[in-house]
Amino acid sequence: MSLQGKIVREIEINTPPHRFYKLFKEEIFDIPKACPKLIQKVNIHGSDWSKHSHGSIKSWHYTIDDKAEVFKERVEFDDKNLVIKLVGLEGDLFDHFKTFNEIYQVVKKGPGHCAIILTLEYEKLHDGPPCPEKYYDAMIDLVKGIESHLKK
Repeated sequence: MSLQGKIVREIEINTPPHRFYKLFKEEIFDIPKACPKLIQKVNIHGSDWSKHSHGSIKSWHYTIDDKAEVFKERVEFDDKNLVIKLVGLEGDLFDHFKTFNEIYQVVKKGPGHCAIILTLEYEKLHDGPPCPEKYYDAMIDLVKGIESHLKK
């Protein structure tokens, strides 16, 4: 069994593409409001919210399977292609994974709606559980929560 993997799925949402992208790039502090059961807090390290940009480092405090966890990541933005990549640095995930990267690519589908191509790239430390599907499901829940939040 391979220790490396990639999961990819496309989800259509009724949100303008640049609005979804802007939330991640400029308004990340609003994500706990969009998904309070999943994301409790996002902290930015070594900077302030006004300087949240490519290369900034954040810690996400979230709950999955009724367990509080933390994920520290460095963000990479591709403004031309509307891609947000969260490169995992440390946190609870790294008890089981050597690498863990989340990618959100926003693709325009028509007026007022878009698709989010979700990609989870990972490498396990050892064969066997845990499978990253619960984290992938959390990515889907995050996208749906953001969609609901942006409709308000």
